[in-house]
Amino acid sequence: MPRPEIDIAGVFAPHDHKTCASRALDEAEARLLAEGARLTPVRRRTLEILLESHRALGAYDVLDRLAAEGFGRQPPVAYRALEFLVQHGLAHRLQRLNAFTACLHPGSDHNPAFLICRSCDKIAEANAGEVREALADVAGHGGFRVERATIEALGLCNACAEAEA
Repeated sequence: MPRPEIDIAGVFAPHDHKTCASRALDEAEARLLAEGARLTPVRRRTLEILLESHRALGAYDVLDRLAAEGFGRQPPVAYRALEFLVQHGLAHRLQRLNAFTACLHPGSDHNPAFLICRSCDKIAEANAGEVREALADVAGHGGFRVERATIEALGLCNACAEAEA
């Protein structure tokens, strides 16, 4: 599949988030249908929770929300749903934050870099194809083959940078 053109400014600027989340949920459903996988009620609700904002949530934050809505309070409830979403490309795990964020482009295979605002905690997915190619090239020259990499950049979005200035 072609890499999506990702508008990171849209995440950090005011936008119609309801449409943004709805599109991502529709793409997620289509992807699972094509893969023959099922979006159970707890998986769907977990994805909806992650799609509520462009921020990452820890597994226990998700569990608390699921429990409040009657899905159970045992940690495996959230962990299994999150694992399923990550496995099927519908969510990403952010190592630095030990948290999860919804994939905003689940209709296409991609390996984004994550831009994390250290002030407001918003997260955007950036197209990292060229960065990954450069990393693979450097690693290859050293006799190493990259199998998986997570790229996370911490900084400030424009709104937070202006507020700090």
